[in-house]
Amino acid sequence: MKPIIETAAVEGRHIVKNFRLGDIVTEVLRDVSLQVMPGEFVSIMGPSGSGKSTLLYILGGLDTPTGGRVLLNGTDISSFGDQKMSSLRRRNIGFVFQFYNLIPNLNVEENIMLPLLLDGQKMERCKDRLDRILEMVGLSDRRRHTPRELSGGQQQRVAIARALIGNPGILFADEPTGNLDTKAGTDIMSLLREINRSTGQTIIMVTHSPEAAKSSSRIITVRDGRIVQDGSSM
Repeated sequence: MKPIIETAAVEGRHIVKNFRLGDIVTEVLRDVSLQVMPGEFVSIMGPSGSGKSTLLYILGGLDTPTGGRVLLNGTDISSFGDQKMSSLRRRNIGFVFQFYNLIPNLNVEENIMLPLLLDGQKMERCKDRLDRILEMVGLSDRRRHTPRELSGGQQQRVAIARALIGNPGILFADEPTGNLDTKAGTDIMSLLREINRSTGQTIIMVTHSPEAAKSSSRIITVRDGRIVQDGSSM
């Protein structure tokens, strides 16, 4: 009996990313290869300018590589056009950023539901999932509040809930604690760790914080556009 080989949630093969300004070409990523398996919680670390956020955006389909390939659940997405990639991101990928990017005049529920509404789904059909996610992020009693009535940590919880409402295969997080104080940042990392443990959600996070990275099970270190270390966070 042949062993079952699990497909990576996302895989980068020999990724190269160059930026050109006039005659000057800057190499941001140099022959980067990695696999993230379903259910992993991976942190990507490195100094400013190392290429870690560029790598995250390429893996998540927000940027395209100059060379190499990106496979999402075994499907090569490197040559997808804008429309196909946009549809893929809406249905298979969740993103959380340092700044929460909430709509000021929408309440918590409406901000969370926005991706599904833009995808043509009806709010009533998703009520059970909305209730579960609000409970998961600890905002059941804040569902009618607008962003200005929430703390920074609560706003980031709304952003995480919005990223999860479509049941994405992978949650990408770019410095999710970067705009928060120490206490709120610790709480957000505890939430992400619990989401990963309780639901098996695959999470890939860029962070500059060694403390935040301890919440993940694996840390990849990027320096000068290359992976220089990849191992357990323990």
